Amino acid sequence: MLYTVCMATLADTIRLFCKKQKLVMNTDLGQHFLVDSQILEKILEAADIQKDETILEIGAGIGILTHELLRRTKHVTTIEIDAHLVPLLHAYIKAQGENKVPTVIQGNALNVAFPTTPYKIVANIPYHITSPLLRHAFLEGTQSPKSLTLLIQREVAEKICDTKDAGILTIVVALFGCPRIVVNVPPAAFMPPPKVESAVLHIDCFEKPLADKDTMDRVFALTKLAFSQKRKMLRNTLGSLPNGDAMMEACGIEPTRRPQTLSIDEWIRLAQYR
Repeated sequence: MLYTVCMATLADTIRLFCKKQKLVMNTDLGQHFLVDSQILEKILEAADIQKDETILEIGAGIGILTHELLRRTKHVTTIEIDAHLVPLLHAYIKAQGENKVPTVIQGNALNVAFPTTPYKIVANIPYHITSPLLRHAFLEGTQSPKSLTLLIQREVAEKICDTKDAGILTIVVALFGCPRIVVNVPPAAFMPPPKVESAVLHIDCFEKPLADKDTMDRVFALTKLAFSQKRKMLRNTLGSLPNGDAMMEACGIEPTRRPQTLSIDEWIRLAQYR
């Protein structure tokens, strides 16, 4: 069980700490602190952290999630963009009686190299960086994460999991793992409450992506073209390529379909056509 076992206790602890530190959240940086211990527990359960695993946290804030991660493994690296919060993070963790300390990187997570050895991402991230963060984790490092457990905007989480009305982010994630929504999170679970609903998204990553780098690059090029006119039939987008019609025919894909209806396997077939 969590060290803080009820929402009121956790919320009061955070509110008192922030008041004592005279901290005002910067909502422009997506600073909304999770104060619902039941949701916190759902995040930790989904992440299934083993005692020797390496955890990368993004957007640590004052360390509410960081503290709970440290109770499960000593290998916690956390990235926080707001330099003013770094000393408060250490102060909060110490105030909870935790002896272990995380490795703290002050900076923008999108510009920080992620671990080169196996790791998991567990994070309550600013919603506006969801798409670039996933691309950074999956496409720009030498080691993909074993899993990601993210507290993000509900609409984005639902889109990632929607294979019947897919978007580019749906396809990117599907190349690397299986996503699922763990629980929906109301605005009242945060301090201050955001204007949108949230959700905990868990992605179990494959040992290897479904395609090699050259094929993935081709998938991204094709989806970028196809989704440039999302509601247009494929014959109006992919059909404009020199071999577009032959490619779709060879792959058994009707040119009257729209890009959001294609499965990840169909995109890979298109990308591998020569």
